[in-house]
Formats: sequence, structure tokens, C-alpha cells
Amino acid sequence: MSDLVLRDDDLTLRPVRQNAGFDGFAVHLGEDRVGSVALRDESSGTRSVRWNLGTGQESFPRAIRVLRLVMNHVFGTLGDTRLEARVPVDRPDDVRAASIAGLRREGILRGHGSDPDRVLLARLADDPPSGSRDGFIAILNAGLPTKRIIGQGLLRDAEGRVLLCELTYKKEWDLPGGVVEVGESPGEGLGREITEELGIDVEVGDLLTVNWLPAWRGWDDACIFLFDLGVADADLVDRMTYQATEIAAVHWCTPEQVREKATAAAIELLEAVGAGSLPTYREAPRAPE
Repeated sequence: MSDLVLRDDDLTLRPVRQNAGFDGFAVHLGEDRVGSVALRDESSGTRSVRWNLGTGQESFPRAIRVLRLVMNHVFGTLGDTRLEARVPVDRPDDVRAASIAGLRREGILRGHGSDPDRVLLARLADDPPSGSRDGFIAILNAGLPTKRIIGQGLLRDAEGRVLLCELTYKKEWDLPGGVVEVGESPGEGLGREITEELGIDVEVGDLLTVNWLPAWRGWDDACIFLFDLGVADADLVDRMTYQATEIAAVHWCTPEQVREKATAAAIELLEAVGAGSLPTYREAPRAPE
């Protein structure tokens, strides 16, 4: 344990006895002790940090200052390359303080039994400074909420029937398409999914609507971008090669078959298409579980 005292104006971190593998510091503001912070050597080049600085308006900016002192110590004095924090999800102020100090969110570590889920945050020695434009954007990108985007296509035959996919992972049939990947546009994602799952290439046409889906059967909420795929010959299905892990079969469906087989969201959406009442943006009703 080093006897090095870390200082930032009136804030000091004074070493205390090592405990359970942690190198501890008592946090003082002036002469008053206001909390503690500890570091643990996790692996070569990686340390973790935990802290207890109380709650309330005064503790929040203090936590930011403490964590920045710790980062300078870890990357400068100790020469480590990674600093981690595992913060219980019920401590949002500490998560936010860590983000402002310069740690990026990397995910959720699930807890077993009574052990709480924890937010994993980390900073690398060569990350851009948190006060710089690149550093600020990176921290925001890591912590801002994301919305699941799904690209789906409306493909019909000459009789007006709609193509639905019989899926391996749920009993209801659905429109062709799938989840859009990071950095991919909804139209590109739709084309890729159809090529991967059905073995054909399609021309993705105009956007028909954006349909928000509420959470359903354990799935998070999502936005569907529904594109027009035009009219195809009915024998197109004979030329398809299915991705066996996801597609069991495909079917040209009449409105009656749609109501019998499709997901509640697809039924509601296709009935709106048929009625001609399709605004640019719409919200699907909550489906039964």
C-alpha cells in the first residue's frame, strides 16, 4: 500500500489500511472526512474502483472529483490501462457521476439471488479526454438509451395476397424482415434480412409507415419501419432458400389467413394498410400476452 496522498485543492485522498484485497483511501474535504474510495487489482493492467461518499447534492460533484483523482492515479502513477466500476443499478447518481468523470457504460452485470444487477463502466488509458468533443460523444453514445429498430417489408402477389413468414421461434406468422444492426439503415437492414433468411434479393421501395410496438412477451419495445416491396409473381416462394434456424416456411396470405395466423401487431398493421388509414407514424396497441 502506497503512502501517496492524492490532492485536488481542498479535496484529499489519504491512504488507509488495505482490506479484502482493496487499497483504500479516506476522502477528506478540508479536515472533514466525507467518505471513502478503494481500488483493487483485478488483473494485469486492470483495476476496479468502488466508493462511498454518501448521498445528496453535495456528494454528487464530490464523487466526480474523487473519481478523476483516482483515474489520474491509476493511469499515471500506477501505469494501468483499464479502470472499471461496477455500480448497483439502484445507485443512479453514482452511475451518472462515473460517466461525467469519464467512464463509459459497457453493460449490465446480472446479479444472482439477492445480489443486485450492476452497471459496468470502464475507462481505458488511451480514451480521449472526457472534456474533449470525441470523449464527450463517446461517453454519451455509451450511456444514452437505444431503441430497437426493425425493418419489415410488405410484399404482395398479383392476387393481393401478403407474404408472411412462418417462424421457428414463435407460433404467430410475421412480415419478412428483422432487427436492424448498429450503423445500418432500416432499408439496408430489411434487404439484408430478406437475403439472409429467404435467399432472394429484393428492391426496397418507399417507406409506408413507422409503427411503434409496445413491449410484448418479454421483448423490449421497438419501432418497425415498414417498406413497400411491390408485387411479385406467386412462384417467387419456390425460388426461396430458408434460413432454417428462423424460417420454417413462407405463405401468401389472404386477409382471413392474416387474421388467423399473424401476430397481433401484424394483423392490426395490415388491416390499417387495407383500410388506407396509414399515417407516417403510428403506435400499435398493446397486444395480449
